[in-house]
Amino acid sequence: MLKRKQSSRVEAQPVTDFGPDESLSDNADILWINKPWVHSLLRICAIISVISVCMNTPKTFEHYPPLQYVTFALDTLLMFLYTAEMIAKMHIRGIVKGDSSYVKDRWCVFDGFMVFCLWVSLVLQVFEIAEIVDQMSPWGMLRIPRPLIMIRAFRIYFRFELPRTRITNILKRSGEQIWSVSIFLLFFLLLYGILGVQMFGTFTYHCVTDDTQPGNVTWNNLAIPDTHCSRELEEGYQCPPGFKCMDLEDLGLSRQELGYSGFNEIGTSIFTVYEAASQEGWVFLMYRAIDSFPRWRSYFYFITLIFFLAWLVKNVFIAVIIETFAEIRVQFQQMWGSRSSTTSTATTQMFHEDAAGGWQLVAVDVNKPQGRAPACLQKMMRSSVFHMFILSMVAVDVIVAASNYYKGENFKRQYDEFYLAEVAFTVLFDLEALLKIWCLGFTGYISSSLHKFELLLVIGTTLHIYPDLYHSQFTYFQVLRVVRLIKISPALEDFVYKIFGPGKKLGSLVVFTASLLIVMSAISLQMFCFVEELDRFTTFPRAFMSMFQILTQEGWVDVMDQTLNAVGHMWAPVVAIYFILYHLFATLILLSLFVAVILDNLELDEDLKKLKQLKQSEANADTKEKLPLRLRIFEKFPNRPQMVKISKLPSDFTVPKIRESFMKQFIDRQQQDTSCLLRRLPSASSSSCDHSKRSAIEENRYIDQKLRKSVFSIRARNLLEKETAINKILRACTRQRMLSGSFEGQPAKERSILSVQHHIRQERRSLRHGSNSQRISRGKSLETLTQDHSNTVRYRNAQREDSEIKMIQEKKEQAEMKRKVQEEELRENHPYFDKPLFIVGREHRFRNFCRVVVRARFNADLLGLVTYLDWVMIIVTICSCISMMFESPFRRVMHAPTLQIAEYVFVIFMSIELNLKIMADGLFFTPTAVIRDFGGVMDIFIYLVSLIFLCWMPQNVPAKSGAQLLMVLRCLRPLRIFKLVPQMRKVVRELFSGFKEIFLVSILLLTLMLVFASFGVQLFAGKLAKCNDPHIISREDCHGIFRINVSVSKNLNLKLRPGEKKPGFWVPRVWANPRNFNFDNVGNAMLALFEVLSLKGWVEVRDVIIHRVGPIHGIYIHVFVFLGCMIGLTLFVGVVIANFNENKGTALLTVDQRRWEDLKSRLKIAQPLHLPPRPDNDGFRAKMYDITQHPFFKRTIAVLVLAQSVLLSVKWDAADPVTVPLATMSVVFTFIFVLEVTMKIIAMSPSGFWQSRRNRYDLLVTSLGVIWVILHFALLNAYTYMMGACVIVFRFFSICGKHVTLKMLLLTVVVSMYKSFFIIVGMFLLLLCYAFAGVVLFGTVKYGENINRHANFSSAGKAITVLFRIVTGEDWNKIMHDCMVQPPFCTPDNSTYWKTDCGNYAGALMYFCSFYVIIAYIMLNLLVAIIVENFSLFYSTEEDQLLSYNDLRHFQIIWNMVDDKREGVIPTFRVKFLLRLLRGRLEVDLDKDKLLFKHMCYEMERLHNGGDVTFHDVLSMLSYRSVDIRKSLQLEELLAREQLEYTIEEEVAKQTIRMWLKKCLKRIRAKQQQSCSIIHSLRESQQQELSRFRNPPSIETTQPSEDMNAINQDNSTQPETSSQQQLLSPTLSDRGGYRQDTGDAGRHCPQRKIGQWRLPSAPKPISHSVSSVNLRFGGRSTVKSVACKMNPMSDAASCGSEVKKWWTRQLTVESDESGEDLLDI
Repeated sequence: MLKRKQSSRVEAQPVTDFGPDESLSDNADILWINKPWVHSLLRICAIISVISVCMNTPKTFEHYPPLQYVTFALDTLLMFLYTAEMIAKMHIRGIVKGDSSYVKDRWCVFDGFMVFCLWVSLVLQVFEIAEIVDQMSPWGMLRIPRPLIMIRAFRIYFRFELPRTRITNILKRSGEQIWSVSIFLLFFLLLYGILGVQMFGTFTYHCVTDDTQPGNVTWNNLAIPDTHCSRELEEGYQCPPGFKCMDLEDLGLSRQELGYSGFNEIGTSIFTVYEAASQEGWVFLMYRAIDSFPRWRSYFYFITLIFFLAWLVKNVFIAVIIETFAEIRVQFQQMWGSRSSTTSTATTQMFHEDAAGGWQLVAVDVNKPQGRAPACLQKMMRSSVFHMFILSMVAVDVIVAASNYYKGENFKRQYDEFYLAEVAFTVLFDLEALLKIWCLGFTGYISSSLHKFELLLVIGTTLHIYPDLYHSQFTYFQVLRVVRLIKISPALEDFVYKIFGPGKKLGSLVVFTASLLIVMSAISLQMFCFVEELDRFTTFPRAFMSMFQILTQEGWVDVMDQTLNAVGHMWAPVVAIYFILYHLFATLILLSLFVAVILDNLELDEDLKKLKQLKQSEANADTKEKLPLRLRIFEKFPNRPQMVKISKLPSDFTVPKIRESFMKQFIDRQQQDTSCLLRRLPSASSSSCDHSKRSAIEENRYIDQKLRKSVFSIRARNLLEKETAINKILRACTRQRMLSGSFEGQPAKERSILSVQHHIRQERRSLRHGSNSQRISRGKSLETLTQDHSNTVRYRNAQREDSEIKMIQEKKEQAEMKRKVQEEELRENHPYFDKPLFIVGREHRFRNFCRVVVRARFNADLLGLVTYLDWVMIIVTICSCISMMFESPFRRVMHAPTLQIAEYVFVIFMSIELNLKIMADGLFFTPTAVIRDFGGVMDIFIYLVSLIFLCWMPQNVPAKSGAQLLMVLRCLRPLRIFKLVPQMRKVVRELFSGFKEIFLVSILLLTLMLVFASFGVQLFAGKLAKCNDPHIISREDCHGIFRINVSVSKNLNLKLRPGEKKPGFWVPRVWANPRNFNFDNVGNAMLALFEVLSLKGWVEVRDVIIHRVGPIHGIYIHVFVFLGCMIGLTLFVGVVIANFNENKGTALLTVDQRRWEDLKSRLKIAQPLHLPPRPDNDGFRAKMYDITQHPFFKRTIAVLVLAQSVLLSVKWDAADPVTVPLATMSVVFTFIFVLEVTMKIIAMSPSGFWQSRRNRYDLLVTSLGVIWVILHFALLNAYTYMMGACVIVFRFFSICGKHVTLKMLLLTVVVSMYKSFFIIVGMFLLLLCYAFAGVVLFGTVKYGENINRHANFSSAGKAITVLFRIVTGEDWNKIMHDCMVQPPFCTPDNSTYWKTDCGNYAGALMYFCSFYVIIAYIMLNLLVAIIVENFSLFYSTEEDQLLSYNDLRHFQIIWNMVDDKREGVIPTFRVKFLLRLLRGRLEVDLDKDKLLFKHMCYEMERLHNGGDVTFHDVLSMLSYRSVDIRKSLQLEELLAREQLEYTIEEEVAKQTIRMWLKKCLKRIRAKQQQSCSIIHSLRESQQQELSRFRNPPSIETTQPSEDMNAINQDNSTQPETSSQQQLLSPTLSDRGGYRQDTGDAGRHCPQRKIGQWRLPSAPKPISHSVSSVNLRFGGRSTVKSVACKMNPMSDAASCGSEVKKWWTRQLTVESDESGEDLLDI
């Protein structure tokens, strides 16, 4: 049993209440205001108020006149209730005075404002009833704020179990992020708005008839369809004969009649750019631009706009919401509820106290018999056979329901076979429910949520089989039985539970979305209900449908355009801003919330991630142990090792054969020895030969030792002993420091993160081995001992985790070795193993040659990506694809010899490539075979298809034949690049690795579609057919012909004049279904719902159902779209992002590990500052430096850049008189920027200015501006204006570098583009394959609704543009239906496919659906995943424990100070100065963290061998030292880092010991010098006294010579024979010499070399080599013994205490050494 973890929260979190303070003071004299039922009544009244305002429209009162009085009565009642509440609160709180007065409370002010709005609405309605005010007057807009009263119904839930400051910080942070991304979006909108104005301008030139007169333009004067044209003859579209290209604005049309979309000026341009960025209607704007301007300009502008704005910038919103929600999730875990794994619905878990006193979760079977049924029935009900039988019956019922179809009008539907089958299944499931109730009892039955759902289905389906209710809304209960089939698959059940199990988050979000829709619909209703000629907001249902349509983005531009045309030119900007803000919030923020919730549901708990990491590593080790099946097949055959016979042996006996591999070892060694003996050359050759021998021997030994070694080697044990010895001393020092209270009394200075993490490491190591701590912890209290015990247990668990990690690493190594041994055994025992095609020998010269050719590659990074051979094949494949681009139905490869050349070249080169690879690596049964994965199979398949097509080359290719299928398969040729480039193979793995989850999502969506399709068939089968003449109602009258009007243009808003008719023609009346969809059978219904699921065409389905079946049935399609859009499509996004994270290795990362990975990626991007230091003096350059670096100066330059960009608000045309003053003002701005660059060059010097890339860019743009000024005044033509506009646009990009947020977000987009390069290339290759196939399948399809001269498959280029349009979802379903055209609507031809204009129904279905799913649902979502991943790199604040932006900025500044040459590298010794200069969170306090300082300096020296270190080297070292590696690093990296840090600590300790020993030697030598000087002086005085006694006073005595003194000094170590000398010798008790100054010793004692002094009592000299003695921490020779031997004059006790004090100083944080000693390391 798994024990449930105890909550870490000891006491409840304080509740933060953002709702109203409804509990007023108890001493209030008005008691009813505090009653709970009053609060509930007022919340219900808020909902009633919203309902009332939704009914208060002129059209609603026109259809239902009594509602006017009903709403008046409701508003009157609500007015009295809310007014009474307001008066009561004012009486209790006070109006103004007091801290809690009415006007000081934000919710009271809101309630008062709502009461005021209610009074205004009531008075206005009185005037409307009295007909004083017209109901269609704009005074109705006063009711707009009333729907906001809905907030009163839900504000009670604004309570969270978190501190208010924490919630405020989260909301503030997320708000700032959303605001920053909005500014970033506005930057791109402004950029593309300016580009659109300057590249296009107006779209007012149309093809009109030759007789068109100015001021008299009608629908009949326009081309059908309306076509834009170009004024230039060499570009754009030219009008056909009978038409001329005219400017409709010059012909008298107003701006409202021409439409509001275009690039006339900057405002309209930004509006148009936003429309195009929403991927709604953008392609029609591009077609208009193609007709009016050069084609390349239109393609470049709109394709880049879609890529950057729609696919990159707008997806940053999703990244912001996901990151914000991830942070909120951690804080709101108690509110949302914790996630857990799925449990069986038949069991319940309860807490039970075990014998040890803990609590366990015990499963309680709720199926335990509680009813009165016999035991046999209870046993049958619990059996798996019974459950499988019921599920199989559910499956049969679903199949029968799906088989229903429309049989005609005269068929009696109530009593057909489907009805009888439904009655039978309903009776069966009713009996099942009764049996379970009988066996379990009613209470036990309804205790399960699954049984409640089954009971609901039983009741609903029982009512459904009643004849009058059959095929009614109760059909939902029948089709919902399919949900029970989820129990069949445990994986599907677990996935569904994971997504929908924690229903509080998803349910809250659905309720919020519905409330938002209702409120916004009511606001829009009151805003536009009085507008004439606008029927979209006349009633609440129509307003709700319109706002819901904007939410789904389908046709939202049509809703906005119709509203703009209806409100007029004056209010159009305000209305446009209103709709854009709503669309921005609904599509970018609201839908991102759904993605964030789904990703959160797919997220694992933090405590399971590390366990998953261990299990995954262990599983990977297991999988690597076995060989592939294609190699293990050799084990089925008997062993036949290769034997050799030794012939040249003098023996009378027959010598048996010996294994060739055994003899080969001796032959190889003998050959190596012989070659080494024959070549007696210099050391180079001999050393190489010896090296080859040693490498061969060492390799054999390595293999042998790897198989026999244990988990912990001898070296590991030695390291463990050393670590144990050091940790004992560290633990003792740490605990002594804690006992003595050394930390008390110190100033409370905030330590840096480096110091904090260093102390965490030291404490962790000190607590790792806690066996000998009884003596140290004897004086501790019981509470302290308990805490120490818990810490010890925690670190023991960490140590156990280390052993598990090491075991996994050993297991991986052993698995790899076993694989190698298995391969060697197969190689030795099976002669055909590793033989290509079982013919070529393993070491054959030809095979070796092929290997050299196949594996040769460049040494460069980019060119070395693939081998030479693969580069050649990539080039050949690209050339072949370029050749296929020129193929079309009218220029076929079978009839074009020039196109056949590329075909022959490709087949020949691929034949050579495959032969070389097969000869080098084998075909299938070799370790590195060509066919070892799916890529190899695809290569062979593409080669065979190309070879067969080249050999066959069919001249006639009938439609839907095998030859056409072969041509379609030939179009897979671009996929070869996936196999040739490793990064492309990685993209494929990322696509298919998450196939399971994508498949489960597909199953869920198919289930949803099947439910609604079955319901649609039973309700709408045969009811959607209608006569194409809208005036004919019955089918009997639908005959003859009628005139149908033609839709000329969607953009123009011309009104029909009196007597004028729209263009049209006569057509026969036909009774038929809609053209693109019907619900006559489940197949057609599923296709229609799949199109609706893509949010394309659902508005047409809705309108047809409402118009032909009934308004109430519009709920059907809205519910399906809501579920499919909000949950279904976001499921795809969430699953693809989750799979991408799993493939990247980030799905199982904890929060700390993910932050660490983000930090490493962010540090790779960071670069040193290229800003030179300020000049030292205070002269002119220093003042210029201060001016240019002042924030006000930078902001001024940014404002000037924006001001110059505003000059491009209108198009610079040479013929426009406005252009000249705008260009003149731009010249003035250019001179200002020249002055800015000059000031910076003076301040920084030319070399310092050139170091910054931003300065180089500014200099380049300024230079171009100066050149433009010269050319402008010299030429003054259209080209100079174009160049001036380009210079301004280039300067506009510099805004990003001047704003931190824009720079960060732009960096996110740039990094996302870099990382998604291969994904984009893969998308293009798939698009290219589909384009080639589209030319073969649909190249000659006739023009239809959307297949026209712009969009068709006549060539590969046009097919690519059509497919790019389909990627964005722009009417892809209509193009598909155009390609499905069949006779009699086309002309078939059975001989060749290029002579028919018919389509391919099955081919179009598979082609378009597969393309849309792969590209739109999977590939584009990979871009979203990359953006989310890269955005998290820059999503850090000061609250994070890792390095923040301020830390990086501070390090860049300090690096800039140390790296004075701006080379990006510094010598190693300068790292010490850099670390001393760091402040803030990266500061190293030398008084407390001297040991950390030593470790960091030595790490740089060790990793770089004392050479130069780069900016990223030091930054990486600081990043490792600033994090808790136990929490942040993954398994392998953690082991490597801990080993490195332990080695550094060991080496630093050794160096420090050496330094200490040297200091001891210096002190000893100083003492020796002192003692020697005393002895020398005493001897001199003794000699003088003796000379006085021996010699008479008259005889002069001379001083001994220097040579004699030297001899005496050399002989001073010999034992003295004179008793007087023995008395003058120093003893241990003589301490005077040690206290003498060393300076005196230097004066009295001769100067000697270091290490040559001899002590009088020492038998041997102490050499200077003592400092290099090898100290082993765990060995016998300790520091104490060595130190005592080196100083024999001191006793053992003083030596031991000195060593102990030294360890305390060196290995603890409190160090007594000076900073100068540290610099000597």
